[in-house]
Amino acid sequence: MVTSMAVAAKHNHADAGRHLLGVVASLPAAPVQSNQPMDAPGPDALARLTALLRGDLEACNRAIVARMDSPVALIPQLAAHIVAAGGKRLRPLLTLASARLCGYGGEPGGLRHVNLAACVEFIHTATLLHDDVVDESLLRRGLASANAVFGNKASVLVGDFLFARAFKLMVEDGSLKVLGILSQASATIAEGEVLQLTTQNDLSTSDAQYLDVVRGKTAALFAAACQVGAVITSRPEREERAMAAYGMNLGIAFQLVDDALDYAADQATLGKTVGDDFREGKITMPVLTAYAAGTEEDRIFWRRTLEDSDQGDDDLDHALRLMERCGAIEATLARAAGFARDAKDCLAVFPPSHVRDALADIADYTVQRGK
Repeated sequence: MVTSMAVAAKHNHADAGRHLLGVVASLPAAPVQSNQPMDAPGPDALARLTALLRGDLEACNRAIVARMDSPVALIPQLAAHIVAAGGKRLRPLLTLASARLCGYGGEPGGLRHVNLAACVEFIHTATLLHDDVVDESLLRRGLASANAVFGNKASVLVGDFLFARAFKLMVEDGSLKVLGILSQASATIAEGEVLQLTTQNDLSTSDAQYLDVVRGKTAALFAAACQVGAVITSRPEREERAMAAYGMNLGIAFQLVDDALDYAADQATLGKTVGDDFREGKITMPVLTAYAAGTEEDRIFWRRTLEDSDQGDDDLDHALRLMERCGAIEATLARAAGFARDAKDCLAVFPPSHVRDALADIADYTVQRGK
């Protein structure tokens, strides 16, 4: 049963389908091939990569719309809601870019890279739906989260539907190697989320354990998204490994910046309530840094607020002051920058191209979100 908030948000099946199709219609129609120079690159690296892959991304959006459809009206309704919330499509873009970087041309009309990019987006969206239920999040990308509008049960079940759609796309691709990579990534994501639960409210968590959480819950899908794009080109294994390593390092940098932004961004920029990690007792790099650098009095504060979940109205502001005093946000962003540099180094095995340059810029862009 949906919540009362759903009254304003619900559409009938046809309206939901039209709304999803509007996502495709909003993209520029003319494709820009990856081997053509960019006369007027976008305002940032993401815009540039999107422009380079515009035709592929349009096809990916069409595939997403088609596979999200269902005669069970609530499924496209909820899907339309989360699509309307936006999102950068970064992970499917990485699949498309990896395929093009490795020379994928495909047979006439070949859409393996497109369908796998859609598969990656379904896995990502399914995890978002489940995560918001677990975290009891009310906002997603600045709008009411799906669970806030449609309820927890619907969000979990539609997330399951999207996972099923993702696995159907894997099977249709016909490659056991692709199936192995993406299915393993799906399992690793779940393991990462469970590992995060075991470290929650535990200030004895080590840096290594924290990074294991990050690799599992976030970076594994970045790595898989990049790797499958290389796999379908039948290029040398070193290129496949390079793309997987690029994605892993990029994903770690991405999550480190997200964890910093939870304490450093405003709500409009973050797209969720600032300080959610603090309120939920999540042990992230800014917290670990501040706890390690703090006085015994500071550590008593951290143990009370995060381990004992005893928080008052002014505690978040005090946490921010402690982080500022020891430079915890700057230290976290510096760690992210190191992983971004490692990601760019992985691209050295590929010859110069506009796509390679754009992927290098994406690594820089990932860190610059926090500045």
